[in-house]
Amino acid sequence: MENCIFCKIINGEIPSNIVYSDDDFIVFTDLNPKAKLHYLAVPRKHFATLNEMTKEDEQMLGRIMGKIPTLSKQLGLSNGYRLIINQKGETGNDAEQEVMHLHIHILGGEKLGNPNGK
Repeated sequence: MENCIFCKIINGEIPSNIVYSDDDFIVFTDLNPKAKLHYLAVPRKHFATLNEMTKEDEQMLGRIMGKIPTLSKQLGLSNGYRLIINQKGETGNDAEQEVMHLHIHILGGEKLGNPNGK
């Protein structure tokens, strides 16, 4: 995707604090953190939302999800973490996905509030 900021980070066109990289994805620190520690896990292949995934993408996303727990200690998340995917809908954007390249927020490093408001 030509104007995708995450594709530009993946291609080295925009500098970022990359903390992990492999053939499937990269992990870098979020420039607008919502927690003491806030990382983004971004697939190297561009697709905007879960709705656009192929079967191969599903397998790749499974590998990413399987790798995050092994990275948790290196990322300073031994005390726990939260994963979030903001998903733009077909008719709106209630989840407020800002970058149209699928990515997983990894948050931690502090006590996180209850997302259910309880």
